[in-house]
Amino acid sequence: MERFMLKYGNGGLWYGIFTHFDKLSVKHGISTRLGGTSKQSFASLNLGLHTGDEDKQVIANRQLFCQGVGVVADDIVTAEQIHTDRVFVVTKEHIGKGAKKYSEAIKATDALITNVPDIPLMLFFADCVPVLIVDPVQKAIGIAHAGWKGTMDKIAQKTVLTMQSHFGTNPQQCFVAIAPSIGPCCYEVDNIVINRLKGQFQNWEQLVRPNEHKWYLDLWQTNRLQLEEIGVESRSIVVSNVCTACNKELFFSYRAENGCTGRMGAVIVL
Repeated sequence: MERFMLKYGNGGLWYGIFTHFDKLSVKHGISTRLGGTSKQSFASLNLGLHTGDEDKQVIANRQLFCQGVGVVADDIVTAEQIHTDRVFVVTKEHIGKGAKKYSEAIKATDALITNVPDIPLMLFFADCVPVLIVDPVQKAIGIAHAGWKGTMDKIAQKTVLTMQSHFGTNPQQCFVAIAPSIGPCCYEVDNIVINRLKGQFQNWEQLVRPNEHKWYLDLWQTNRLQLEEIGVESRSIVVSNVCTACNKELFFSYRAENGCTGRMGAVIVL
């Protein structure tokens, strides 16, 4: 059975992988918060340069994580991540963008795609949903940052469709991983979110869990559904089913830690 699991990497680092990516021509990894150099609320493997942590600590952590996964830290391409639905096509000229300076990350972007080998795409998370996409036929990859705004704007779906328009990707041939993020057990939302959900998804009631006067949104299934809408096979989508808020000793959680926390990273490279 295909699943998400933690793996012991180079240098004594624990990170997550999806087993259905094993046979594909990619390396990937989802960081935990363990094994880094950051202190206090950023302890210890904080990978986000925009959190208020010391840059030198974050850069050291990125080196540790990338070494553990087996990718080149200086080559990673990152994005500004401001909860847009913008998908950016990464080429060789973008290698290293945002690797050491947040100001050099791809501006106003929340998803990256490429068909160029050896360019690690990396985004950062603390409850929002990491969506990793592999097209093994056209040899292309994508990664999306899907918070509630990105999820409502169908950024995961748009990432695959942009791969289709640029690389000839057939959604039916894609493999997708939905990594640890806040789960329906913990993600309480208000009527603003519910009204957006109603406007975007006909069967929206399947995606929420009402509890007295509250709503709990299932971001995992909302992202799965939008991918299935365009033809991605259900059997090719693996959800970790790991809630970051329930497991804040292992992952960073913006909500469970009241906004003062680090960021985990998700990386994928052809």
